[in-house]
Amino acid sequence: MTLTVSTPAAQGVAATDVLAFLDAVEAADGIQPHSLTIVRHDRVVATGCWAPYTPERRRLLYSVSKSFTATAAGLALAEGLIRLDDPVISYFPELDAEITDPRSRAMLVRHVASMASGHEAETLDRARALGGGDLVRGFLLVPPDRDPGTVFAYNQPATFTLAAILQRVTGQTLTDYLRPRLLDPLGIGDVTWLTDRSGRQLGFSGLHAPADALARLGLLYLRRGVWDGERLLSPQWVAEATRAHIATAGVMAGDDRQDWDRGYGFQFWRSRHGYRADGAYGQFALVLPEHDAVIALTAATVDMQGLLHLVWDRLLPAFRAAPPPGQDDAEAALAERLAGLALPPAPGKPAPPERAGHRSGAAFTRSGGDGADQPGLRGATVTEDDDGWRLTLQEEGHSLRLPLGPGGWTVHERPLPVAVSGGWSDGDTLAVDVQFLETPHRLRVACSRAEGTFTARWHTTPLHPGPLTSLRASR
Repeated sequence: MTLTVSTPAAQGVAATDVLAFLDAVEAADGIQPHSLTIVRHDRVVATGCWAPYTPERRRLLYSVSKSFTATAAGLALAEGLIRLDDPVISYFPELDAEITDPRSRAMLVRHVASMASGHEAETLDRARALGGGDLVRGFLLVPPDRDPGTVFAYNQPATFTLAAILQRVTGQTLTDYLRPRLLDPLGIGDVTWLTDRSGRQLGFSGLHAPADALARLGLLYLRRGVWDGERLLSPQWVAEATRAHIATAGVMAGDDRQDWDRGYGFQFWRSRHGYRADGAYGQFALVLPEHDAVIALTAATVDMQGLLHLVWDRLLPAFRAAPPPGQDDAEAALAERLAGLALPPAPGKPAPPERAGHRSGAAFTRSGGDGADQPGLRGATVTEDDDGWRLTLQEEGHSLRLPLGPGGWTVHERPLPVAVSGGWSDGDTLAVDVQFLETPHRLRVACSRAEGTFTARWHTTPLHPGPLTSLRASR
């Protein structure tokens, strides 16, 4: 289904304020926007992607995956496949004799759905260490610090366990179960989900989907489970999933956590305004019932609260009770601006300013002081052929060849979708930005001919470890 498009003014949205938000987010230090969609009164009033990102390309949504897992739980609940007050251990009888801690045995489905397992901190590393390859087993072997339902901890194995329950009772992966019940009715195209070693989809992260999946999921919840006249979710589930089940104030780290201190539902966060699906580095589906609106964002930033501040300060004033007057020029300017959104490329020339002394095949080793980012990256080679200069990165049996374009972003689809910009800043230094287009992540590589070394730095660090060639949606 194609989302219906409208002019902003026809839905009471001021284009001047949307333009102000675009100005602010592009000027903000440390925030790299990737896409924006604004829906009001069921109409898309503004949408755009910052090139080299495109609307149809799948991208990693990180913990927005949790909200899709919760939606699968709502569907399974309606079908009688799960019950919220069932003990978690009842779905894993093969572990019954091994799980003896009374708090682990008292943990209910509703507790793992609401991050209220009784643990006071993230258990992922401990669960992996104890599980012997089974993250559910490891999670249930980590004794909760307090009674389930009494304390919040953002806890990846809790969601993984919910996802494992769903995959067990349905006999399907999450994507296969959601395809006829949610993904196809909402018009969400091809998606993939990362799996663990047992083949179970992670649930807590790893979903790759087009950017407008965020807007579609948000609009389904805004409409209390109804999509295009068809009920997909019960209104009771929507209400339960999006209300605060457990307090979060004061339990999350950080100096400015205004939108993380409002309580947690079933894999949805409460916000200062409405509620949201929320993924690392700025993947958001913001549902604003008080404004009858959804704002969907993808980005790359460690300052997620700063990005939300910009939304509340600059975008919320755009929502008016009546069409704002005198917006024709602003709407034309907004349409032009949205059509031309682009990330600034890294500076550099496609060839060294002076060719003397340069040779094809120059090899670079990792700088001795550059061991923190992507430690498996061992070497780099710079070559020249008839098509220009090429940077090749070597990493643990993998190589990634990156041709440099004449300027701006050059997109390459193989061996994985990346965009490359940058070039030579002088005769000795080659600096290149590599944007991994199915993720939020950008790597800057700088090669020094004088030193024979290179450095590599992430703008935002991938949360799923692996070689560079793994930074893509699974095929």
